[in-house]
Amino acid sequence: MLEIIIQGRGGQGAQTAGNLLAGAFHAQGLHVQCFASYGGARRGTPVNSYIRVDQRPVRVRCDIERADAILCFDASLLEGRLLACADADTLIVVNSARSAAEFAQMLPGKRVIPIDALTISRQQGLGRIVNSALLGALARVIQAPTLSVLTQALVDNAPKHHDENVAACAEGYRCAELQLLERVA
Repeated sequence: MLEIIIQGRGGQGAQTAGNLLAGAFHAQGLHVQCFASYGGARRGTPVNSYIRVDQRPVRVRCDIERADAILCFDASLLEGRLLACADADTLIVVNSARSAAEFAQMLPGKRVIPIDALTISRQQGLGRIVNSALLGALARVIQAPTLSVLTQALVDNAPKHHDENVAACAEGYRCAELQLLERVA
């Protein structure tokens, strides 16, 4: 079973990203469980979206204690309880302009892939809406769902700016791919 935590702040789109990702996994014929947790009922407070994906029905009904992947919309949230869910194998994709080397120093033993999703989103005409770029990066890092299924989920579910969301998703995917290739080289 694949277990993913998405964390952001209220208003950043973490809940929407979780729903989009769950829809993309479901479109690939997988069983999905998606639920959210809200810190406070206002903008700016931490929001978590939890996703479980499996070939079989998902019957577990508790929070995720050890994530296979974490998607973090705000690098300031990479602390405490969230990092307690990450071990050496957890892949962490974070929205940040910092380098992977900086994160290696800040979070030794963690596998962090920073993506400057804000810049990507602005270049694609989406302003501060970063979920499409981050979803593309996460899909590349965990090798699922396929980029074509994910972009179709964006087209089917994004209320507007379909082309911009698809372009941001593809660019996030490409940026994650470049980082993974650099690590292998």
